[in-house]
Parts: sequence; C-alpha cells; structure tokens
Amino acid sequence: MSDIVATFQLLAGASPWAALLVYVVWVWVGIWIAGQVTHYALARVSGPFPFLHRLLDYAFPPARMVVFFLLLLPVLRNLPPERMPVALLRDINSLLLSIALTWTLVRIVAAARDAILDAHPVDSADNLVARRVHTQTRVLSRSMIALILLVGTGLALMTFPALNQVGTSLLAAGGLAGVAVGFAAKPIFTNLLAGLQIALTQPIRLDDVVIVQNEWGRIGEITGTYVVVDLWDQRRMVVPLTWFIENPFQNWTRHNAELLAYVLLWLDYRTPVEVVRAEAIRLCKQAPEWDGRLVEVQLVDSNAQAMQLRVLVSAANADLAWHLRCRLREELIAFIQRDYPECLPRLRAEAGLSQTPPEAGLSG
Repeated sequence: MSDIVATFQLLAGASPWAALLVYVVWVWVGIWIAGQVTHYALARVSGPFPFLHRLLDYAFPPARMVVFFLLLLPVLRNLPPERMPVALLRDINSLLLSIALTWTLVRIVAAARDAILDAHPVDSADNLVARRVHTQTRVLSRSMIALILLVGTGLALMTFPALNQVGTSLLAAGGLAGVAVGFAAKPIFTNLLAGLQIALTQPIRLDDVVIVQNEWGRIGEITGTYVVVDLWDQRRMVVPLTWFIENPFQNWTRHNAELLAYVLLWLDYRTPVEVVRAEAIRLCKQAPEWDGRLVEVQLVDSNAQAMQLRVLVSAANADLAWHLRCRLREELIAFIQRDYPECLPRLRAEAGLSQTPPEAGLSG
C-alpha cells in the first residue's frame, strides 16, 4: 500500500486527476481479483454450512464495495488541495462508504434470517417449534434492519458538515422542533419495542389460530408495524402491532394445536342417552377428523320441553375440530330422524273443547 501511495504522489505532481483515475483502476482490479479468489475458496468449503453459502450470495458484493471505498481513503489524503476539491471528494467517499457499510450489514442480517428459516420448514404436521423460530427470526430481523438503516442514515447525513451544522442549530434553537420530532418518532419506537416484545414472549406466532375482535383467523404476516390476520372467509384483518400487547385475544395454538369441540342437541325426554352415546362413539371412530383422544356424551341441560345432550370430542387442530363438529351434528340428527323420530323435540299442549255461544247459533 505504501508503494502505491508513493507512486500516486509522483503522478499527482503532474496530473492529480490522472493519478486518481490510475489509483481507482488499480484498486478496483485488485479487489476484483482478490474477491474472485476469496469467493471461489469460500464457496468450496461452504457446502456443509448453509449460512456461509447465503452470506457469500447476499453480502459479498456490498462488502467488496466497502473495501473499495476504504482503500480510497489514503489516496484522498494525498490529493493537492489547491488543484482539486479534496473536501468534496472526501465527503462523497465517506457518504458512499456509509451506504455500502449499511447495505452490507442489512444483507448479513437477511442472510442469517433466510438460513434460519430454511433450516426450520413449517410444512410439517408438528410445526410448533418451526413457527416459533419463524416468528422470532422475522420480527427480530426486521427490527435489526430498521435499526441498521436508522443508524446508517444518521451516519450518512453526518458526513456533510453543512447538514450536521444545520441539524445541530435547528435542535439547539427550537425546543418545539425537538418535541415535535419526539412525538413523531413515538409510534416508530413503540412499534419497535412491541415487535421485540412479541418476538421474545411470543403471544402470537405465524400461522397461529386466533380470535381477534370476535373474528376467527390465522396469523398470516407480522411486520414491524402491524399484523395481518387471514380470516376464515378470505378477508384480511390488519391489526396494529401494539394492539396484541395492550388488548386480550384468544390464541388457540399457544402451546399446541389440539382442541376440544362440542355439539349440542335438544332432544325429547324419551331419547335413549346410551344409544346416542354409542352412536357418537361409532361415528367418531369412522371420522378421519377425530384424533382418538376424547369422545363424551353428557346430558347438560333440560327444560319443560326437552333435554340437551352435549357431545364433546377432540381434534388435532381447529380446522379438523370444526369439520368434526359439522359431521357429528349432521349424522346424529340423521340417526335420530331415521331410528328414533319420536325423540325429536316436540311441543306438548292440551286443547280443550270450545263451546259455541248461544247468540252465534241464533245469528246463523
């Protein structure tokens, strides 16, 4: 590096622009050759390491730009200030270096995120751990990328002294401006903290079955500011991220996806409960939605007209539980209609004989 700088100083005495161009070409060619060799060597050993393979694909090009702008710093210190706008070139190089460094860090986070997601697929039947990892990874990666972009933007703006002085004078002169900026930034930091809290405590995860404001759906997407709930009728409910921290809601798959479902039947008092119980057990054993854990038939209520039977069953998840409820309700009603039609609910009443008033007969 010292020999290159010395050569540049000799060339700069005659033509600084030509010397700068020669140096830039030398540096770029050297970085390209070294990058190709390094990329080839790392690619040969990245087979058993998915993260290293992702890192080469994602972060290698911006990292090469970071090295390029770093190597331009020594030559910019040796430019003759009386013949070239040295300060402007340094500011531009620092700005591009900040952008390339921010880009590199963002791509490193993206590489780690995708490598973790690929290692935990969610297309398996028991995907509770995978969904937890996906939720934490996506939320934390978005938060880290937002923080990196915020810091990188600040460093890029501080590159130019003029903008730095203007910003400092505005903050020092106007206290109201600082208050306004604080209020404007409050939702950003609130959502950032809410996202971190959801990622760490995980009240919701991707693909969780939830009841939000009396709507049944699944968590389809978690961003840095809102959550998209895919409702059962293909609608999409967009809920602010902080809502899940500040309000109660139902999560049907918090620890596992298994659920209990029930069917209520109003029947006449002459209904043989044991026969209905045996039929419910038989139907559950034939139903593909039943997971084999539980089936119970109990008399849970009664009134002057009928009694109420509850058929309590179990299923592996919410979808199967819903379909099992519909299947049992339909087939049990069909069974009672076919074999015990007299046991359907009925209204009992006694009608007395009415007497015809005398004046009605005379009027005829």
